[in-house]
Amino acid sequence: MPPQHDRDSGQSRRSVFLGRLPLGERKFLADALRTETVGGTLLLAAAIVALLLANTGASGFYEDIKGFHFGPEALHLHLSVADWAKDGLLTLFFFVAGTELKRELVAGELRDPRAAALPIVSAVCGMVVPALVYVAFAAGGGGDVGGWAIPMATDIAFALGVLAVLGTGLPSALRAFLLTLAVVDDLGAIVIIAVFYSAGISFGALAGAVAGLAVFWFLHHRGVRGWYVYVPLALVIWGLMHASGVHATVAGVAMGLMLRCSLRPGEETSPAAHIEHLVRPLSAGLAVPLFALFAAGVTVSGGALTDVFTQPETLGVVFGLLAGKTLGVFGGAWAAVRFTKAELNRELGWADVLAIAALSGIGFTVSLLISELAFTDDAVLADEAKAAVLVGSLLAAVFAGIVLKVRARKYRSLVEAENRDEDGDGVPDVYEEGNPEFHLRMAALYEAKAAEHRRLAEVTTRHDVADDGPA
Repeated sequence: MPPQHDRDSGQSRRSVFLGRLPLGERKFLADALRTETVGGTLLLAAAIVALLLANTGASGFYEDIKGFHFGPEALHLHLSVADWAKDGLLTLFFFVAGTELKRELVAGELRDPRAAALPIVSAVCGMVVPALVYVAFAAGGGGDVGGWAIPMATDIAFALGVLAVLGTGLPSALRAFLLTLAVVDDLGAIVIIAVFYSAGISFGALAGAVAGLAVFWFLHHRGVRGWYVYVPLALVIWGLMHASGVHATVAGVAMGLMLRCSLRPGEETSPAAHIEHLVRPLSAGLAVPLFALFAAGVTVSGGALTDVFTQPETLGVVFGLLAGKTLGVFGGAWAAVRFTKAELNRELGWADVLAIAALSGIGFTVSLLISELAFTDDAVLADEAKAAVLVGSLLAAVFAGIVLKVRARKYRSLVEAENRDEDGDGVPDVYEEGNPEFHLRMAALYEAKAAEHRRLAEVTTRHDVADDGPA
């Protein structure tokens, strides 16, 4: 929605927080989130299967599969199945995240600095506050503060999976806000992983990875096409990044950011949109669920759950996700609106921002990844942190579900209004309110309906008169 005049002064201009999306942006968002919703459902299923395998008689078989190693040892790629899922498959997830970020910067919510400021402030606060909550619990209890980044990320697929289970639809503005939060979170997570959770950097391998990325960019922007060129090149870049000591998923984000989002003459879709359309189902439907299958399998016995609520590190993760994310995102949004020339969309309320803030506390995929990276030397603490991620995400989902259910009737009416297409031209009516031709079409439709009702009234009147006659 474009900026509008301030109601009070009539002079200064105010941007609208959670305003209506442009039609093209809304269609792209709907397609992307439809795939993520299916992926989120699969992610939930994979997490449940992992928990069942880890806590039943099949736990030995499950651990054997996770620990099975394969791959060329000479290339430092003799990895376990769990590591292949974490370092390999999850690169697809971060590739899509990089593509999303590039599109948001070029054509999405983040292209306008004034509009981008609000979700960026919310997202940054939603990362800083959970980290501070974790540090407060860990340092106060004499625990390991190395896991400070665990509760910082939002899992968009898991959040949408929860929405699918609840049967709650969100207006497009709220869905866009949730997606933007997740995209900025993913960017922050990648920076944190690259800076704080990479060790033993091999600058030769890193230089090779950077050179490979340069070749990738050059070929792509020269218009070279063909998966047989880019897939082998991407594998080489990934392998070099893995060997460098920088987490291999950084290669995925870097390649995603290099894709071209602009259109050239004769193109109907940009290369970034086309490639994302191909890769997103693999990420949401295969890579992330498989990662969850091998990462979420932690013991949840009574003793383990007791540890979650007694250890300073796990308490920091739980309250970081449940309280830190909610307070950070909500407080950041409120402060940004309060201290800038912005106003909340009049069709929504702060309770809706609270619902999205609570949903942002569902930090599954990236939180599990950082749990492994933060406590590589303490497998027990890593598993306890993972259990805390599951508990914190579950509690955040329950809290968000309660808020969403309270607002469900309002959301249904908003979704119906923004999808209504009475003239049947394929464009929702809310996007044509300023088009005179739309109003002429609607007038013709209503006149035709009125004529039909007058005809039916006359027929009914003649029928009634005939029935009142003598037998």
